[in-house]
Amino acid sequence: MKILLADKFPENYKNELINAGNEVTSNPDLQAEDLPNAIKGYDVLVVRSTKVNADTFEAADNLKMVIRAGAGTNTIDVKTAAEKNIYVCNTPGKNALAVAELAFALLLSIDRNIPDNVMEMRNNNWDKKRFSKAQGIYGRNLGIIGFGQIGFALAERAKAFGMNVFVFDVVKPNYEGTLKTRFDALNITYVDTIYDIAKQCDVISLHVPANEHTKNMVNKEFLDQVKPNTIIINTSRGAIVNDEDLITAMNEKNVRAGLDVYNNEPASGKDNISTPLSQHKNVYGTHHIGASTAQAQAAVAEEVVNVVTDLHNGTVRNCVNMNLMKVTT
Repeated sequence: MKILLADKFPENYKNELINAGNEVTSNPDLQAEDLPNAIKGYDVLVVRSTKVNADTFEAADNLKMVIRAGAGTNTIDVKTAAEKNIYVCNTPGKNALAVAELAFALLLSIDRNIPDNVMEMRNNNWDKKRFSKAQGIYGRNLGIIGFGQIGFALAERAKAFGMNVFVFDVVKPNYEGTLKTRFDALNITYVDTIYDIAKQCDVISLHVPANEHTKNMVNKEFLDQVKPNTIIINTSRGAIVNDEDLITAMNEKNVRAGLDVYNNEPASGKDNISTPLSQHKNVYGTHHIGASTAQAQAAVAEEVVNVVTDLHNGTVRNCVNMNLMKVTT
């Protein structure tokens, strides 16, 4: 099969694809607008952050599958893909630990003002009195909205630090074996609504997909319920947060936010960003790097190889638009 890698991909896993008899082209500089002219002749397209719009599917002449090297597929037009009988697959859970680590790092950074400490030190300023003020996280309530593999990993880390974990999710997990033992040890409290999380928790971490049900989930109605000085962590998708409402809560209630994702964030790896939210003094922001550890990228790339191998063998793995294809075919 002919495979186009439209984002960075570990060299050793690229070689695995080649050694399996595939013809592989790597072009990590491709942008969404470039794909329609580049896609002809390829059977499989692999992307990370590069958007795959309807134009790409319209231009494709042999495309069988798009693989998102990650979990979220909101950057791919899955409906048009289904109409063209093209599978859209992902690699769920393979970067869960990396995202959970970043979410927890953002929490600790906010509580201890670590980025400001570093900035002042680099400017030759010593201000122990200012930076000695910190609440600490032991015994505080962490609310997790969305309890998939990332939420689970975050809960385990929070418990190790002595936090109380509250969870809201539409579906409660049904674990067995070792996973059930680990889950039971967390002593999680389930709540009925996101507003129960807002009212009870000192820290709120978001781990839901971007869709019509979660868009602007963190809005005025939700933020009116949170306590002053609440910390909100978003390593999920920017669309979950209403920027203006969050800014109001930061100004009026000293809500603080650790954000790795943003509305209308740059599509390329290097660009400018300057929005009222990204520049706010109560925001500690990172550059959409939640899944960007070597460990996570290796796990994701290995799963991409598995998806391609299964396609060779006539099996479709981790398909997210199969139900749409049944409707449209």
